[in-house]
Amino acid sequence: MAGDTFGVGIHVTDEAFEFVVHVPSEIDAGWTDPEAFQRLVESVVWERLEQTATLRAVDAVAAPGETVTLGRVTLTPDGTVVDADLAAPDPERHRDREPRSDL
Repeated sequence: MAGDTFGVGIHVTDEAFEFVVHVPSEIDAGWTDPEAFQRLVESVVWERLEQTATLRAVDAVAAPGETVTLGRVTLTPDGTVVDADLAAPDPERHRDREPRSDL
C-alpha cells in the first residue's frame, strides 16, 4: 500500500493562518475531489497535532508571508493513513520574534 505523500504547512498572513497542502505532481487517479482530499489531509494533521498549540508555535516563529512546514502525510484514496511525519515548530529556537496577541 504505497499511497500519495502530501506536504503540509501553515502559511501566515497579516489576517489569518492558511492550511497548505502540497500535492505531488503525479497522484493516484483515485483522488477525484481535490477539496475532499485536502480536508482529509487537514483532518489527519489535527488528529496528530494539537491545533491551538501548533498555531501558537507557528505564530511565534513565522512572520506574515512565511510558510511553516509541519511535515508530511501519506494517504491512500480510501482515506487510509499509510504514514505521517508531523511536528509543530519549536518556538524556543526563535525567541527573537514577538507573537501576535490575538491568539
